[in-house]
Amino acid sequence: MGLYTVHLPQWKKDEISEIKRLASEYKLVGLVDMYGIPAKQVQDIRRNLRGKAELKMTRNTLIEHAFGEQGDLGELSSRLSGHSALIFTNENPFKLYSMLEKTKTKMAARPGETAPEDIVISKGPTSFRPGPIVGELQQAGIPAAIEAGKVTIRETKTVVKAGQEINKKLADALVKLDIKPMDVGLALQAAFYEGSVYEADVLAIDETAFYNSIISAATHAFNLSVNACYPTKDTAGAIITKAVREARGVAVEAAVASNDVIDAVLGRAQAQAMALQNITG
Repeated sequence: MGLYTVHLPQWKKDEISEIKRLASEYKLVGLVDMYGIPAKQVQDIRRNLRGKAELKMTRNTLIEHAFGEQGDLGELSSRLSGHSALIFTNENPFKLYSMLEKTKTKMAARPGETAPEDIVISKGPTSFRPGPIVGELQQAGIPAAIEAGKVTIRETKTVVKAGQEINKKLADALVKLDIKPMDVGLALQAAFYEGSVYEADVLAIDETAFYNSIISAATHAFNLSVNACYPTKDTAGAIITKAVREARGVAVEAAVASNDVIDAVLGRAQAQAMALQNITG
């Protein structure tokens, strides 16, 4: 225990020791943002992470103490926020980020929250009958009207753009329309792994796009190797096939008689003779 923890209550010392123990047992130590996650969802997340990662919620000051005594982990302290918690795992940071993204669920927006993306209300009928709901939707900036005895959205409209605040009237209207724009779940803020700190923006990889990029790069490399006649174990067969095809084409065009192309040479000559006969006939 460090000198600056000597005068701490025993329960705080125990908590710091527990953080240090977990940090020494796992390859990765991460910070996750717990803001706005209901208690029930936290329980579900813990259950989903069981056997893969361990989540620990504690005071930020105790995390700072523990990190300060763990040397390199001190770099994570600057990423602490008011709602940070610890996560420990033996997975690499990219796998952990992907795993946490899959724990997220959609929830209704609360007044004052920031829209994570453009919120678009689509044109068309709703399930509501005529009533006060029309005025409530209109006050929220949603173009509602009554058509054929039902409340209808008259046109598709972006009611709030990504990064803008969602006011109370709009939040209430979105709830009524059963639109849940908020992604709620553990958000990885930073991870310490094998001596380096990984920020969340580095870890946010579109796996499908990344896979397609690799396939595209491999295809281009293969074609370049074949067209440049640069043989490798993967392209030698295609290069030889291409060379044989081109040599055969030259032999047929030059009417070179050989066992491999004699049929094609004679066939070409016959076709030319017939064409000439048709012209002169």
